[in-house]
Amino acid sequence: MPANISAYFISDAHLGAGYLRNPREAERRVVAFLDSIKGDATHLFLLGDILDYWFEYHDVVPKGYTRFFGKLAQLSDSGVKIVWLAGNHDIWLFGYFHDELGIEVRDGSLCLSLAGKTFFLNHGDTVGFRPLKFRFIQSFFRNKICQKLFSAIHPRWTVRFALAWSRRNRESHSEKEVNPHDNPLVDFAKEYLASHPEISYFIFGHLHSLGATQIEADGASAEVVILGEWIHRCSFAHFNGQELSLHTFSYKGGRSQQ
Repeated sequence: MPANISAYFISDAHLGAGYLRNPREAERRVVAFLDSIKGDATHLFLLGDILDYWFEYHDVVPKGYTRFFGKLAQLSDSGVKIVWLAGNHDIWLFGYFHDELGIEVRDGSLCLSLAGKTFFLNHGDTVGFRPLKFRFIQSFFRNKICQKLFSAIHPRWTVRFALAWSRRNRESHSEKEVNPHDNPLVDFAKEYLASHPEISYFIFGHLHSLGATQIEADGASAEVVILGEWIHRCSFAHFNGQELSLHTFSYKGGRSQQ
């Protein structure tokens, strides 16, 4: 493990979403952020829903995201450790990112140590309270047989269907922001901390809210961080080896401020 840690955490960019006002500009914002951290980053954690839809076929992958993938490849080639945790939109991450870009892909939770601190990472869609309908859809999407059947359908239809579903789902849900300090993910973290007191930080995405809150359980304490999103806020977390902090990224005319 490097003596100097500089780890970045982002989630919920939803690149390629049909409801984005300017999809190309949304991609450029993320690329500008990645470019701004290339000089000091040792780790980059992508905590799901980075892409609004993704499905890898055996021999082909969806078009687009060229600038984004190129920047990830540049960071990976320079020695940055990149980990991508699947979300509920980019759930179908298989071998492409590992084989082509050197990215470690995880489905579910990841527990790891950085500079003596233990982190629990999850997109936020597979832990805590989840409605029965949502859990059913997740089990369907993760089913190997269903994935094989889906892959047999021509992408001309599946891509349109997936993006339309995503758009309808967004339009049917209220824009009211979830309280980042009081939600099912915080409740889960408190319960998990009671049996895993070594955890220092719980980091989640999924809720599109931004905030950090201290929790305690049976004498142990930790911090729960909700990362926000990149549709409007462009927020991220940074761990410098001693403490974790939340930031927003400003991108204007190709210049960035942090």
